[in-house]
Order: sequence, then structure tokens, then C-alpha cells
Amino acid sequence: MKHTMLQRSEKSSKVPLNHQPTIAILGAGAAGLCMGMRLKQLSIESFTIYEKSDRVGGTWRENTYPGAGCDVPSHLYSFSFEPKFDWSRVYSRQPEIQRYLEHCAQKYDLHRHVRFGFEVANASFDEAAGIWRLRTTSGEEFTAQVLITGTGQLNRPHTPEIPGLEEFGGAQFHSARWNHQHDLAGRNVAVIGNAASAIQFIPPVAEVAKKVHVFQRHANWIIPRNDRAYRTWERFAFQYAPGYARLMRALIYWKCESRFFVLFRKSWVAWYLKWCATRYLESHIQDPALRKTLTPDFTPGCKRTLISDDYYQALARPNVEVVTNGIARITRDGIITNDGTLHAADTLVFATGFEATRFLAPIEITGREGRQLADVWKHGAEAYLGVAVSGFPNLFLLYGPNTNLGHNSIIFMIECQVNYILQCLSRLQSQRLATLEVKPEVQDSYNRELQRGLAKTAWYAGCSSWYKTKAGKVTNNWSGFASQYWWRMRRPDPNAFHAAPEVT
Repeated sequence: MKHTMLQRSEKSSKVPLNHQPTIAILGAGAAGLCMGMRLKQLSIESFTIYEKSDRVGGTWRENTYPGAGCDVPSHLYSFSFEPKFDWSRVYSRQPEIQRYLEHCAQKYDLHRHVRFGFEVANASFDEAAGIWRLRTTSGEEFTAQVLITGTGQLNRPHTPEIPGLEEFGGAQFHSARWNHQHDLAGRNVAVIGNAASAIQFIPPVAEVAKKVHVFQRHANWIIPRNDRAYRTWERFAFQYAPGYARLMRALIYWKCESRFFVLFRKSWVAWYLKWCATRYLESHIQDPALRKTLTPDFTPGCKRTLISDDYYQALARPNVEVVTNGIARITRDGIITNDGTLHAADTLVFATGFEATRFLAPIEITGREGRQLADVWKHGAEAYLGVAVSGFPNLFLLYGPNTNLGHNSIIFMIECQVNYILQCLSRLQSQRLATLEVKPEVQDSYNRELQRGLAKTAWYAGCSSWYKTKAGKVTNNWSGFASQYWWRMRRPDPNAFHAAPEVT
């Protein structure tokens, strides 16, 4: 079971560090907090978390739009070593997840390790001194022996360049930067985009707005979320019978794990999902023309399969219109589409996703011999197991290239990475090493294998998605089951790294 997997890797990583290396962690989201919590469990205090905002939480601090919630069942969206048993719903909402992360930071006394309001602009490896030199956007400078990035893949909102955008006379904002001071009651709202965030906030917006125009480039496969509040007896059982909660967590994990079968190319499971999604669409959309508009033209799994209990119902409302004509330009009073129609709007909401393939941007990372990570990754980001990059000693990534999932919990993946990094840190100490650096041939071999595996998935089926670059290289997703990743990450291969001893 998943819990057992993580317990085993935790035991193997619990090697005390007598001479603790100084560690810089970038970001106080779920990944950075997980790293800090595990370090604290090992009595390692020599770390600092640099956070650009004024609170912990990362994605869940920033995405506060109406209806914001998680697509992973609640009991699988907490750390295995710090489980939350009192979730209120099957799928938790943003405020509850944010409170959980704040609880974690408080319980593990992480706030005294966090430097809020410190955004790292660049980090350079000083080969002579064997340390990383960090500089913030405000000019402060810091050093660390080990640099760990926890900035994630979905932290830089993408707003498309549309002619006339600067002329718009009303309010405009991205869903990840929601303007809660702008009352949408009685407004004419134009929503550009219709993916994961949009299908969550459009239903509550449609209930109060006068008119909602949803500008859709591509339809998405959508299946029911089946969300509900937990019953009183269930919450009682979760809280006072922890074994029951752990069993529930394990069952959810393996149910999610089975969904990877949908992602194989030409999988019969994918066709079954298509059948189910089509029936779901037909049960809520009676208008044949709208049904056609909302029917995707790509293989299920090629883009992210979405879950919602109320999106189709919202689109069927008389005050909601789905627009499929491309946007020609934006005017002071609304949006003009390619057919010349003006869609009046006083509010623009961009649900246009994130710059997901620009890993670590805009931070400038410089490794050995002045090598820029952005240049190394100009044809698509690559890393060994998603955590290490050749030419960048003592740099470890959390939620790095090819570690995203389309079927299971990213919390599980982060824990695998944290446990792996802890073992690398233990090796640095126990063998009195100055640096660990993955060998280039090992990284290249791993990524060739990875891309061969990805070629067998639906992500290579021809559609565009945030999982891959414009050139078509999948840089975001892992190529197999989450349990396969755990197996690869359970302990580092010492032969995969160059190990430089300390200079005495």
C-alpha cells in the first residue's frame, strides 16, 4: 500500500547529519514545506526557506477563485507522515487545504526558517568555494551548500497577448490572481479559457452575473466529480479510528493508480471513459448544437481529463453562452470575434493556465563553468528522476521535469522526491563530500528511456497541452504509474553521481 511504501523510504533516509550542510529551499508551497518538515523530523535545523509572498501555501495561497478545489480526493492530499483525518468533503476546497498547510508549518515550527518577501532572482554555483550564492530581487545575498527548488510547475500565470487588451475599459484579471474586490453581481463577464480552473469558477459566477461568455478553443472530456460532504459518522470514524482513515487512503491511492490505464495510447479503458463522458454530457446538455460544441475531437487523456458536478449545468443556463469563434481583438466594450460579432463585457477573466514548461523561470540558475540552466533547457527541461541536473552540483528539484501526474496525487510524488533528497544529503555528510552531481551519461540514458515510455501514452496523440513544449516534447509528466516512480526513487544509485570529497 502507498502508506507502506513511504514508511519504508523514510526509514532508509533517517541517517543523522552531525555536520549539517546549509540548505536553501525556494518556495513555501507544499513541496518546500514537505522538505522542511522532514528535515525537522531529522533534527536538521540548518535550512532556510525563501518565499516571495507573505504566507505559506504556494498554489493554494494564490488560487482563491470561487469554487477552487482539488481534483485529488481529500484523504490522498495530505502528507503520509502528517495525515489529516478530519476532511469535511470527499474533494477538499482551497480554504481547507490552505489551513492544512498552515497547520503543518505551525506544528513543525517552520515559520522561523522562512524568509517571507524574499524572491530569489538568481543562484550561481561558486566552484572554488563549493557553495551556491543566491541573490534576491531586492539585492540581498545569501549562500548555501545545497540548493533545493520547490517552486512547482503551476506558479506563473499565462495571459495571452491579444490585440486591444490595453484598451479594455472594465476590470480584468487572471483566475490565479482573483480580484475579490470586484463584485460580479449583475456584470457581463467574459471568460477566456475553459479548462481546470474555469470549470470550477464558472458555475458560481454564472449564478450572480448578468451574462457570461465562455470563450472556448477546445472542448474537454469531463466526468462527474461525485463530490459531497462527509457524513457525521464518517468524520467520526476517520478521526477516532485512524486505521479506517489509512485504509480509505490506501483504497483511494490504488483507485487513482488504476486510472493510468486510460493514458495508454489506444487503450480500451480510454474508449470506456469516452463513452462515460459522452453519456454524462448528453444527460445534462439537451441542445444538440451545444452538445456538439462541447464534444472534444481528441483521444481521452491527450489533454487533462476534467471532473465537475456542475459545469455542464452552468453552461445550460440561459445567461451563459459558449463562444467558439476565435478572438480577433478586444475593445473598450468587450471582445470581437473573427466573425465580427461584439460580445459585450465589463469584466475579463483569464483562465488561460500557466507557463508550465518554463521550469524555475524567471530565476536564473548558473552551474559549473557559467552554464545557464535556461540554455541547457532551451529544447525542453530534463532532469535525472526529476530531481538532479548534470552540471549543477548540489542542486535538487522538487516537482521538477516529468514528475507531474495525470492520474494520482502530486503529494505522493513530492514525498518520494523528498525522501530521495534526504538520502543524498545523508551521503554528503556520512562520506564527507563537498558535492554530488549526476553524471551526464546517466541523465541522458534516463531521459531517453523516459521519452520512449511517454511515446506510448495519450499525451503523444497529437493534441496540444500544457504537458509539452510547442515542439511537442513532453516535459511535465511522468511516464508510468506512481508506484513505478516510488520504486525508482526508494534509494539513490551511488554510481549515478560524481562525488567530490571535501577539501581538507
